Amino acid sequence: MSLDTQSSSALLSSKPALKVRSSRWILPLLPWLTLAVLTLLWQAGVRLLEVPIFILPAPSDIFASIVKWWPVLMDHGLYTLVNTLAGFGLAVVFGILLGVLIGSSEWVYRALYPLLIGFNSIPKAALVPILVIWFGIGTVPAILSAFLISFFPIVVNMSTGLASVEPELMDVLRALRARPLEILTKVRLPRAMPYFFASLKVAITLAFVGAVVSELAASNKGVGYLMSSASSNLDVPLVFAGLTILAVMGVLLYAALALLEWRFVRWAYRN
Repeated sequence: MSLDTQSSSALLSSKPALKVRSSRWILPLLPWLTLAVLTLLWQAGVRLLEVPIFILPAPSDIFASIVKWWPVLMDHGLYTLVNTLAGFGLAVVFGILLGVLIGSSEWVYRALYPLLIGFNSIPKAALVPILVIWFGIGTVPAILSAFLISFFPIVVNMSTGLASVEPELMDVLRALRARPLEILTKVRLPRAMPYFFASLKVAITLAFVGAVVSELAASNKGVGYLMSSASSNLDVPLVFAGLTILAVMGVLLYAALALLEWRFVRWAYRN
């Protein structure tokens, strides 16, 4: 092989490596680039069209409101975060327990699954007044709202993951005289982990929705309460500042769960 041919082969073989390296740098930056472009378009559109600030504030107005009300936003944001995590924690515990029961027993599945579907069809905002009557305004209705709205995805995904084991594999395990508890802990639960972590990423965002809906309806603290008070005073930048705080907290918690998913069940994904 000539020297020119060897050089050409080396150049061609290096192109995929260069492409992979560039993708590793570009892909993590894509969300930030998209956010920057959308923010610039938003800012330019509001200024060019002269949209009143009480209708749609510009990103610069929202940022100024965040800086101005930062201590207040952090106080209410921490309150909402604690309520959300408490409700989410309850949903995880009860979701795992009920999901294991439903996924392991056809009797339990037949008895409870239709009831769960019917309950999940009820708008959770309609339950907030009942929770307020039972527990009063404040923390408890917010935690229960976050729990009720994030509970169903965990149950469904957990039971689906347990039921996804192939019947042939189950027959082999029974032929090897594996006990039901061994099958559950060593085969079915590990197989259900990708489904479980997928449900957690959905449930954490829903938990924020439940907590904020309760705070909007009946609370004297929290981001939902702050947004309600700001809207009544026509302080729309503060309303958007509250939405921004909720979005940031939701993304951070989603990223934390995605990191845990990568840590524990990356074996389940090719990429």
